[in-house]
Amino acid sequence: MARVLIIDDNETMREGLGATVRRMGHEAVLAASGDDGLRQLGAARGAIDFVITDLKMEGKGGLEVVKGVAERDPDCPVMIATAFGTVETAVEAMRRGAFDFIQKPFAPEVVRLKVSRALELRAERRARERAEAESAALRDDAAREYRFDEIVGDTPAMRAVFQLVEKVAPTDASVYIHGESGTGKELVARAIHARSKRASGPFVKVNCGALTETLLESELFGHERGAFTGAIKRKLGRFELADKGTLFLDEIGDVTPGLQLKLLRVLQEREFERVGGEETIKVDVRVLSATHRDIAAEVAAGRFREDLYYRLHVVPCEVPPLRERKDDIPRLVAHFIAKLGPRTNAAIDLKKGITDGALARLGLYGWPGNVRELENVIEQALVFAEGTAIEVGALPASVRGGLPENALALPGGEMSLPALLEDLERQLIERAYDKSGGVKTETARLLGIKTSALYYKLEKYGIGTIESRADKAPPPGAEEEEMLLEDGPPGGGGAKSRP
Repeated sequence: MARVLIIDDNETMREGLGATVRRMGHEAVLAASGDDGLRQLGAARGAIDFVITDLKMEGKGGLEVVKGVAERDPDCPVMIATAFGTVETAVEAMRRGAFDFIQKPFAPEVVRLKVSRALELRAERRARERAEAESAALRDDAAREYRFDEIVGDTPAMRAVFQLVEKVAPTDASVYIHGESGTGKELVARAIHARSKRASGPFVKVNCGALTETLLESELFGHERGAFTGAIKRKLGRFELADKGTLFLDEIGDVTPGLQLKLLRVLQEREFERVGGEETIKVDVRVLSATHRDIAAEVAAGRFREDLYYRLHVVPCEVPPLRERKDDIPRLVAHFIAKLGPRTNAAIDLKKGITDGALARLGLYGWPGNVRELENVIEQALVFAEGTAIEVGALPASVRGGLPENALALPGGEMSLPALLEDLERQLIERAYDKSGGVKTETARLLGIKTSALYYKLEKYGIGTIESRADKAPPPGAEEEEMLLEDGPPGGGGAKSRP
């Protein structure tokens, strides 16, 4: 049912048009003057769908009504009805924005036809406005659903995240997602939306840290035409676009105190006004928020409202950094190779697209940029990879050369993972053996293993032979101490001196 405003100073004509509109199943709002009609239009705050106005009236005439409607609600069509119809009048009415022109007397069938056409136009304008706004707001968002296959991980910390998503998604509770930049907070938010009862509704994202306070306010709540310099048309805000869906406020910790108060009101009342507007807009939106900041510390420092914090922090979700779940790196690498390989380097084997040496190097890196940095590294490595797999040489220099000064050296050639681990173990034992001055008990202590296990390793790797220790004589008394303390090699029967 639409609302049609009828403005005519002739009561018979006014009531007759009202009766025709009501028989069509719509609501008729009647006004006896142009001033009264524009007042009712303003009070309706966008709820009038079509205006029929007489041309000649006391006070404001029909052309002034057309102008007034255009100023208050540019999308509302207006039809001029008059007994003084001329071509010049019709042209002037159309020039000022009238939708149509009808000359008295007219048949009810003509009125019904024109009302139907006007309401169709109104619906088309609203649909186009929403589509344009959604397209502009969401053009950078992927059109796909985000399920757990987009969040890769099997470590205990990630399984805890998955369990929380499954538990909280069917509810309407606000979720506060905390984690370092690049950990995948947006993916978690999308997974919650995809598993919620709002999954068929929009998922709208706002990066609160990327905009100034003025721009962010307009982005969140929208604005009316003329609200500020450059506001040439009405713009729908993200809260309005997210109606019946989910709004994701990324980097919520960067919102200024002034805007925090307005956000609090929306979360409490579920209503707001556009910038420069008077119409109160009600929305049904679930809010998810995320930040890399410690908001509790921000609250304690007085930079973030405590009441807003508790509104957002209903269910906390902690996304771990990549350095704390390095066991997931092989899974993530396989995921990114499968995702990026076909369009970046078609020669890469999607099943075994990275060598053990390159994978080991990735495991030793610190990943300050987290999963996002890993994805960028894999994409770059795919560009420079030769053959069917990513080798160490294809990795960025920051990853290849990002080892601590005292880190174990990785072999330059290609090796299987078991062989690589053995080589690293040999280096570690040699370093401990040198540090202890060749004393096996001290070497075992440094390594945290039994001396019996150390004997086996020394023999396996040829460490401590006469040739290798010619210039490593132990300090005086070390041999006797060793003979008393060691429990011998595997299979031995007591104390045994060095070979």
